[in-house]
Formats: sequence, structure tokens, C-alpha cells
Amino acid sequence: MSRSEATHADTATDAGPEAYDAGPYLPERGGLPAYRRAAADCQGCPLYENATQTVFGKGVSSARILLVGEQPGDQEDRQGEPFVGPAGRLLGRALEEAGIDRDAAYVTNAVKHFKFTPAVGGKRRIHKAPDLREMTACRPWLLAELRLVHPEVVVALGATAGKALLGTSFRVTRDRGALIPLPYEDDKADGKGEKGVGKGEKSEQDGKAVRGVDGKRYVVATLHPSAVLRSEDREAAYAGLVADLKVAAQALEQGR
Repeated sequence: MSRSEATHADTATDAGPEAYDAGPYLPERGGLPAYRRAAADCQGCPLYENATQTVFGKGVSSARILLVGEQPGDQEDRQGEPFVGPAGRLLGRALEEAGIDRDAAYVTNAVKHFKFTPAVGGKRRIHKAPDLREMTACRPWLLAELRLVHPEVVVALGATAGKALLGTSFRVTRDRGALIPLPYEDDKADGKGEKGVGKGEKSEQDGKAVRGVDGKRYVVATLHPSAVLRSEDREAAYAGLVADLKVAAQALEQGR
């Protein structure tokens, strides 16, 4: 058996939905396109079984700001892109009001497959929040994106994104609207310690000036746009979302 065949066999042993770990599916090397291709075949948790497809992040690898949501919704699952449904349209409007160019951002989700329950007697699929095991299983993909894009500011849209980035003690109501240091060191943010962009792999930002606010990278937490759409006082919730995004915009301005 060749070395590559042995490696593949070892990986296959550790892989599978019951392992709740996307790590074995990460490529050994490459940039965002390589990771996107690999993610299409991810079976690191049972969510892949009912989802239409993996919804990987989208945006430029040089983005100074990276936005993280919870998981794909119905439209995202069908179209294969993050934030293309009603919540995505609201997010686009809020970003514009906050002075952030969405086309210059990178947008992704903490969980890459749509979790849902079928509506009784109909074709509609009802969103169901991912649990901690599913979020943890998918975390290697998110950490790899953080490493490859190397943004100055990361926006956590909602509780799931905040917990994926900052830990399970995160609370949106307590932590939103503030600059929180991103807790991952560059040489550890690969999700596995051996795969991702660690262990000899280079970030797509290598060779460029270190970016960040005062040399640091930050998380700004806020509501998920879908929470704004569900709010009884949508106008106030939307204003709060824009205000939090302006904190991120100001941080980017300071980091120039």
C-alpha cells in the first residue's frame, strides 16, 4: 500500500457522520477553491443526509471583514450560496447602511448544511437550529476559512455563530456591539492541528502586511438577520443590527 493510500485509509476509518467531525474531509493543502470543493463531499455529521448540498462561504480571499451566520436556510440550500434568502437581503441593506461593502466581504455560516423538519402535510421545510455536536463537527471548516481569509473583523450573526467563535458561554444580549478579541492564534486556527492551513500550509494572506486593529483581530456580535425578521418590533431590531455593524465598520476604518 502506498503512503497516499494508507493516509486515505486512515482518514476513512475516522470519517463518517457518526464521528461528528468534519476534520477528515479537509484537504491537505490549497486555498478557498480547494476547500470549497472538498466541503462538497463532507459527511462529517448526519446533516448532509437530508440537505441538498454543502453551502460553503463566498467572497474574496482578501476580505477585511468576514460575516458568520448560523446555517444555510431553505433558499441557500437550494441555491448553494450563503445569505441569498430574505435574511440575506435584509443583511445586505443593513451592511449598506452601516457603510460596509458586501461585495468586499466574505460571508459564511458556522454550519454548512441545512437542518430542518418537514412541515406536516406540505413541502415546506422548517428551519431547526443546529445543536452543539453539529456546530462542533463543522467547526474545522469555519476555522479554515478564518485562516485562509485572515480578516481584520469577524461579525458573528446570532448565537450559534457567536458560540462557534467565542465559546458556549457567549450570549448575544450580553456581548453584542463590542469589539471582542478573536481568540484563535494563526498557527492553531486550523481545526485539527494537522489539516486546514496549519502544519506547513500558508494563508492566502502570507507575504502581505499584518492586518488588524492595533495589530489584533476582533469579533463583533449582533443579531442574526432572521431574528430581525421575526421580531415584534422589527424597526428597533433592525436599527440595533445596523448599529452593531457600524461598530465593525469603525474598527475597519481604524485599521486602515
